[in-house]
Amino acid sequence: MLGNTLRRSITIVNPQGLHMRPITAFVEVAAKFKSRVSLCKQDQMPIDGKSPLGLLGLAAEEGAVLVLEVDGPDAEQAICALSEILEKPSFDD
Repeated sequence: MLGNTLRRSITIVNPQGLHMRPITAFVEVAAKFKSRVSLCKQDQMPIDGKSPLGLLGLAAEEGAVLVLEVDGPDAEQAICALSEILEKPSFDD
């Protein structure tokens, strides 16, 4: 996009893995940014971080390591906000 690509590896710590509640929160936050957002697990193809069904298809269980990649004008703010969601240990609130 604009050459401002940031990557971060994140381990899923939620005992329920990356399920619908964190996916919904992630997609809602990702949609607020202009940057392109993608997630990938191990050697899989990157998934559009703004697609709830795509993220559900990652089947990221507790302990899975995901690579979050954000590319665009607001990449720094986006990667911080999105990492916080992925690193959250629980969505029971």
